[in-house]
Amino acid sequence: MPLFFRKRKPSEEARKRLEYQMCLAKEAGADDILDISKCELAEIPFGAFATCKVLQKKVLIVHTNHLTSLLPKSCSLLSLITIKVLDLHDNQLTALPEDIGQLTALQVLNVERNQLTYLPRSVGNLTQLQTLNVKDNKLKELPDTLGELRSLRTLDVSGNEVQRLPQMLAHARTLETLSLDAPSMVYPPAELCGAGTEAIQRFLCKESGLDYYPPSQYLLPVLEQDSAENSQDSPDGPMDRFSREEVAWQNRFSDYEKRKEQKMLEKLEFERRLELGQREHAQLLQQNNSHKDGILQTVREEQSRLEQGLSEHRRCVDAERQRLQAQLRQTEQNISNRIQKLLQDNQRQKRSAEILKSLENERIRMEQLMAITQEETENLRRREIASAMQQMLTESCKSHFIQMAYESQRQSLVQQACSSMAEMDERFQQILSWQQMDQSKAISHILQESAMQKAAFEALQVKKDLMHRQIRNQIKLIETELLQLTQLELKRKSLDTEALQEMISEQRWALSSLLQQLLKEKTQREEELREILTELEAKSETKQENYWLIQYQRLLNQKPLSLKLQEEGMERPLAALLVELSAEHYLPIFAHHRISLAMLSRMSPRDLAKVGVSEAGLQHEILRRVHQLLDAARTQPELLKPPQGQVLGALEPTAPEEFPESVRPSAPPTEVEVQTSECVVCLEREAQMIFLNCGHVCCCPQCCQPLRTCPLCRQEIAQRLRIYHSS
Repeated sequence: MPLFFRKRKPSEEARKRLEYQMCLAKEAGADDILDISKCELAEIPFGAFATCKVLQKKVLIVHTNHLTSLLPKSCSLLSLITIKVLDLHDNQLTALPEDIGQLTALQVLNVERNQLTYLPRSVGNLTQLQTLNVKDNKLKELPDTLGELRSLRTLDVSGNEVQRLPQMLAHARTLETLSLDAPSMVYPPAELCGAGTEAIQRFLCKESGLDYYPPSQYLLPVLEQDSAENSQDSPDGPMDRFSREEVAWQNRFSDYEKRKEQKMLEKLEFERRLELGQREHAQLLQQNNSHKDGILQTVREEQSRLEQGLSEHRRCVDAERQRLQAQLRQTEQNISNRIQKLLQDNQRQKRSAEILKSLENERIRMEQLMAITQEETENLRRREIASAMQQMLTESCKSHFIQMAYESQRQSLVQQACSSMAEMDERFQQILSWQQMDQSKAISHILQESAMQKAAFEALQVKKDLMHRQIRNQIKLIETELLQLTQLELKRKSLDTEALQEMISEQRWALSSLLQQLLKEKTQREEELREILTELEAKSETKQENYWLIQYQRLLNQKPLSLKLQEEGMERPLAALLVELSAEHYLPIFAHHRISLAMLSRMSPRDLAKVGVSEAGLQHEILRRVHQLLDAARTQPELLKPPQGQVLGALEPTAPEEFPESVRPSAPPTEVEVQTSECVVCLEREAQMIFLNCGHVCCCPQCCQPLRTCPLCRQEIAQRLRIYHSS
């Protein structure tokens, strides 16, 4: 059976029975018995204890209920001090009170069919107890204090888990009947327990070293005590006592019949009043139910309104989340496509890199073998070349000194030294003094200084080198893609979404590996160009005058022979149009594909993009100007024949110049405007540092110095690379 029972409300019939029995017990001349059995009680009511105490009841019958404990919290066991018979069978008691020994007048204790697991040791204080029935419980052992029950005559411990009897039970000399489960007994042995109470008592007396005597020799004091209690008010002897008792019983019986009839009338009156009360209670209950239904209806309407508002808000939130997710997926798809295109371009460039390299080396060797002729010396444009050299040196020095300033600043933070800062100040003062020099003095100084001419030639050689320019463009594209990937990853973290995170990480690692490879290729190409410059310097030991100026002019004018032949076959108006639109860098492409004005009139912007013109604005402008030129040529055919010198002058290169940012191409074209990202450490300056090997762009140059691990992925920083944004 379960150890915990939920309190159940008594039925109406049980409640009526309890009220009737309590009223019957309080009547004048009532018996000494309080019978509240079969009332479905979970605990004995306080009124029962008060009745027993005030009226000094001797018999308390509480069997067949749902009791789990004998005493409620607010009651005392001393209220039952006069009880002689306590019947608690067929309940759910798990334990008896520890101070049950206070019931010194108790003679019969019946706790049959309960859930008792032990008996308190104070049971031994019940000196007048004659019958103890603990049948069908969950007892595993009996207390030794049972031997102190000097008046015990009947003990029933059957239906329990008891396997051993206490040896002190031998001192209960008045025990006449002992009931137990003999087959399961261990002490005394099962065979001995089956022989009866006398055999058990003889065994226990022998084990205790006592002599056994029959219980009849010890019953006389018990019986005399009972007789004394019954005849303490009868001085006329036994015969008169019995006659008086008979008369008293007859009078009591007649009184009982009268009271019974009176109680029946009172019961009918009570039932009538109870029925009226029940009707009133039913009316009140009906009114209460109608009021409760109204409240419930109001609550339901309010709940429905709240649920509608909540569902509407949830739909709005879901729609916003779907929109953001769609934008993220579109952005991820665009970035993935650009990265895929970049990787494909890199693969194609890798395949053609060896061929380009071999062709470039062959061209350089052929040019080195060519001697500087008298014609080249006469055609030397000294001031123009010197001006171009001065501009190239200025730009190279600016870039070089900016990088040196950054490196010096980083080392000064680590070494905490001021000497390098003073040196940088001197170099910056030197740059400023150079910029303030008169143009003619700078040009004459360049014409006289062979070392400066050599430095200008080296800078132009690096800038004009096709392979080095391709590597630089690829590095810029990868830096832009890494910046966008970092911004996308931060946006994902702010939106608390983890979709496609693994794909972004793989793309970032692929771009980081590609960036490291391109940096190595860039360094290797610069070494090759320096070796070529060393070979040229070895051949210039003849101290020929204006050697580096002639080499600089030759580098400006040079083009592959195939392109020169193709450009000579281009239409002059088309070449002039490209020069006018600052798109002369597309002249080799148009010459290679042999594109004419008639072909352009039939082409679309998509066709120009396939050819290699990536800027959308430039595509539409070229097509528009071509249509205007052809429309004007129908009325004035001489417009298609511009002066040859003008075109040649426009096509003739002089010095390297930077094209405006609005027209200069940057393949592949970016579909999304590149936004700057703030530093995740200081949250103020722009993030300009790339961390390798992870590829995150998340820190400014000042905050990255003390870092050893990436703030976003916590990986070791193997290399730092700064991004320089062109103004």
